[in-house]
Amino acid sequence: MLDVMIDLRLAPMAAVTNTPFRLICRECGAGPLTNEELDARALLQGSARTVEMARFLPEERPIAMQLLGSDPDVLAEAARRLEAIGADAIDLNMGCPVAKIVSKGQGAALMRDPLGAAVILRTMRKAISVRFTVKIRGGWDERSVNAVEIARIAESEGVDAITVHPRTRSQQYAGVAPWEIIGSVVAAVSIPVVGNGDVRSRADAAAMVAATGCAAVMVGRGALGAPWIFASGDVTRDERARIIRRHAELIQTHLSATTALVQLKKHLAWYASGFPGAAKLRETLFGLETPAAVQDAFWAAW
Repeated sequence: MLDVMIDLRLAPMAAVTNTPFRLICRECGAGPLTNEELDARALLQGSARTVEMARFLPEERPIAMQLLGSDPDVLAEAARRLEAIGADAIDLNMGCPVAKIVSKGQGAALMRDPLGAAVILRTMRKAISVRFTVKIRGGWDERSVNAVEIARIAESEGVDAITVHPRTRSQQYAGVAPWEIIGSVVAAVSIPVVGNGDVRSRADAAAMVAATGCAAVMVGRGALGAPWIFASGDVTRDERARIIRRHAELIQTHLSATTALVQLKKHLAWYASGFPGAAKLRETLFGLETPAAVQDAFWAAW
């Protein structure tokens, strides 16, 4: 089948794409992984939380480390350090739409200054020898849809591949993702383009490839509560249960007790999507105080 051949990748998502989730998605069949965004300056300042977020396991490779920032020199040095600890690729976040990020001139705000973006890309490219990629949006708003311009700049500065989420920053995640923008970027550059946005099944991924010609598909929200989206065939109910139990085990193995409890609640709430009384179950899960109680409540509803 066509969809078996699609290169499906897990998108970097803040407070979600940690080691346990990356591992479970890889075990389900996800291609190259990308870490959740890392603040470049915090990494250089030795922030314990950021350093911990930058850790990964050998079985996660190949893995890209995504950096967030706006200062070319800070980003370049952070990229060097991540390459030194074994990152297989460095990805620059030029797509995050969150207000507290763009207010600092980071994420999607970088698309408002193409010349400044070129300097950042050039400086980072010179700093590292591993693959260098970038993730962008369609543009800042509907009056400045400049994904093609930014992609051409990225290619000219030596970027190896580009991921395109075609909504603008002002759209956030509302409305339908205009896949035609991905297609426009594919037509404009010769480097591989990865499509992202509104992919919630392998059929959606196949449709995106057919519509845009993108080389691979990155799945973000469509993988929440459904990491089996990366599997090449149908996943039975029993197999889904095994995956969920495995994910819960990974969470408790690789995260601190406090973080593990939060992550268990969050992910089991996503896994509960479609359950009868799902809203009530989510309320119950978030009110519980131990991993065992959270899991017992979930499986009682399963």
